[in-house]
Amino acid sequence: MKINRITRSIQGAADSVKAGRIVAYPTETVYGVGALALEKSTVEKVISLKQLTSMKPISLAVSNFSMLKSVALVDDVDLLHQLLPGPITVLLRKKDIVPDILTAGSDLVGIRFPSHKVARALIDFVGAPITSTSANVTNARPAESASDVQICVSCVLDGGKAILGPSTVVDLVNRVVVRRGAGYDIVLEKTNIIS
Repeated sequence: MKINRITRSIQGAADSVKAGRIVAYPTETVYGVGALALEKSTVEKVISLKQLTSMKPISLAVSNFSMLKSVALVDDVDLLHQLLPGPITVLLRKKDIVPDILTAGSDLVGIRFPSHKVARALIDFVGAPITSTSANVTNARPAESASDVQICVSCVLDGGKAILGPSTVVDLVNRVVVRRGAGYDIVLEKTNIIS
């Protein structure tokens, strides 16, 4: 088994992503796999790395609301400001810039806007959305620390322990909770959507 290089260099990790490679990065929920989310070739690498079927969608991560609006149609800006940033994945209608391979052909895209400072800095340095899927092979336990990452990536950006567990996924178009997880209490309070 290959030992991943663990780094604290946000710029170095961002340079790897911009060069088309895959990194693992911290969030407040679990460690994620980061690659250029709007590039078909890098999304294909993530699918292969995680041993996903191409029919399973992958979320993307943004570092600000402007970036979010560049990839999705936003009907209720005020609600998004109440939910994000934080441990919640929102499903919104995607814009054409989002490749079908990322969404598994759906017209909805999952979006994470993490509150973790290292994750947001990484996305800022990349200057574009990155993939947001757990840094593990499908159905394996998600990584909670840099040393937990077992899949082979260019580097693991160390940002401490991820403490909240998988995010809540809420479909804001169809008004349904797809998965309960971290942040569910906020979703329930702000949207009145019950799973």
